Order: sequence, then C-alpha cells, then structure tokens
Amino acid sequence: MTLLEQMKANAAKKQKTIVLCEGEDKRVVTAAAQVVKEGIAKIVLIGTEEEAKRVAPDVDLTGVTIVDPETSEKTAEYAKLLYEIRKAKGMTEEEALKAAKDRTTFGALMLKAGDVDGYVSGACHSTANTLRPGLQIIKTAPGTKLVSSCFVMIAPEGGNAYCSDGALVFADCALNICPTAEELAEIAVSSAQTGKVIAGIDPKVAMLSFSTKGSGNDSKFYDTVSKVKEAVKIANEKAPDLKLDGEFQFDAAIVPTVAALKAPDSSVAGHANVFVFPDINAGNIGYKIAERLGGFMAVGPICQGFAKPLNDLSRGCSTEDIVATVAITALQAE
Repeated sequence: MTLLEQMKANAAKKQKTIVLCEGEDKRVVTAAAQVVKEGIAKIVLIGTEEEAKRVAPDVDLTGVTIVDPETSEKTAEYAKLLYEIRKAKGMTEEEALKAAKDRTTFGALMLKAGDVDGYVSGACHSTANTLRPGLQIIKTAPGTKLVSSCFVMIAPEGGNAYCSDGALVFADCALNICPTAEELAEIAVSSAQTGKVIAGIDPKVAMLSFSTKGSGNDSKFYDTVSKVKEAVKIANEKAPDLKLDGEFQFDAAIVPTVAALKAPDSSVAGHANVFVFPDINAGNIGYKIAERLGGFMAVGPICQGFAKPLNDLSRGCSTEDIVATVAITALQAE
C-alpha cells in the first residue's frame, strides 16, 4: 500500500464530512464522486445539481449532498452567524445575508456551525478568496498566531533514496512571503505536527538556508542567515522535544555523507524529512522542482493554524490532487 493509499484508508476510518465549495468545476465534481465511491469521506458539494451535470455529465453523484446557498434553508441561519462574527467590523444584517450566499463563505459558515468537519476550496478561486473566509470566520486555533502552509511531498513510484518514509514536508511554500524568525519557528512546529498527523512520519526538522552552520554570510545585504539561526533558537525553546536543527543547506539536511562533512554534530542533518524554507521564493521554487524534476506528488498547500481544518487547492490541481486534499482535511479533523 502506498502512502497516499494509507492516508485515504486512515481518513476512511474517521468518516468525516468535508465541504467542497466549487460545484461549478469539473475536477471538483469528479473528485466529490470519487471520494464518496472510495468511502474516504462524506461530501457536501456547494452548487446545483444542474450545474454539476452540465460540467461533468458522466459523473455519478449518488451519495454526494449538493447544497445551493441561494435556496438552502440554512442560509438565513448562517447569515445571522456571520453577522454576529462581523458586526464589530461594521457588517450589516443585509450585507451578511448577501455574503452568506457566496459559496466559499457559505462553506466556511458550514464549518463554523459544525455542520461539516472540514473545508476544501481553491480549484477555481484564488488563495485570497479561499482563505479570507477562513481568517474572518474560522480564525486561528487557540495559542496560534500564524496561519501557514506546507506541502506533503509524496515520493514517486519506486521511492527515493533520500525519502525512506515515502513523504517529505515542505513549508511555507504558499502563504507567508518573508517570515520573521518568530514566524519561521511557528511554521516549523506546525509543519512537524502536520507531518506526524498526515504522513505518519517521525518529524526531523531542517531550517534551510544557503548556509550550513555559519558557512555563509549575507549581512551586507539581507542578513537572512542570522534570521534562520534565531528561528532555530526560538523553535527549540517553543518545542524542546522536537528534533529540529539548522541552519542547513538542502544537501546537508538530506544527504548523510554531506551532513557528515558540513554538520557532523547534528542528529538532524542528513536525515531531515521536514524542511522549512527561509521565504516563499525558496519554498515555492523548491517544491515545484521536486514535483517536476523529482517526480514527487505535491499535496497541498495544506493550511496550518486554523481552529478547524480548512485547505486551499492550487488552481492547477488535478482530480486526484483534490481527492488527496480531502483525505488530508479529514485526517486533520478532530
């Protein structure tokens, strides 16, 4: 059984209900049917039956619950909930009723009300449009200040010499553009937990840089090396039992022979499976290289830090990507 198959099987044991907000997209409709057919989760698809049949006429939607915010008996109730959440920001009851009919907002309100266990959107909406309802309605988990993201990178068929677990975690490749040292530390701790819960790995976190243990110095320009070093210190204080070290170049983090030369005293170097990039430029480029040249399957971005599971899809996602994200969302649910 592959790691992805194991993730689906673990999700199926939980039988959570996940809302998919984009019933106008063929990939989403197809994924909804596949998830239900495979028994991975229960699905609420936001849209109309007519619309779903138009974009995916050959898809059997038996077992998929389709909800239209324009006609749902829950819309007024959700509008009241939204008004209570946003009235301090100046939202009127009329504005709340209009907003509640927006599909991504409606999905977030379903999650807030406890009518579903998780939320997935983004196949045909921007990250901003997908995550804004999360930030405004779901908000962050207690004790968490930052919403971040990671990708679970699933090794190609036949495996990878540096990926004994079958998966790696890359963060933050999608949300936080230039994290501070404090934010990098929080991303590291959240990503380790995601790797443990979703992929079943024993997290070994590498804080990445172009420098390994002081080999590089860019203080003339941006001083990013010292930021990563500070992030290591903060993360170790925040989660003292977590296996975490840095700063590392990528090869020192993952190749044992390189680690022996560059960081011989580190228990993480050469064995890392969770990688925290110093900024979104490095992270986004890195995961796409692993995906396109290394043959890894990039599942995500997986959101971390929300009070309830809420995940954003890439607009270039495939049906299988959506199915995998649904399984992950179900695994994140309590």
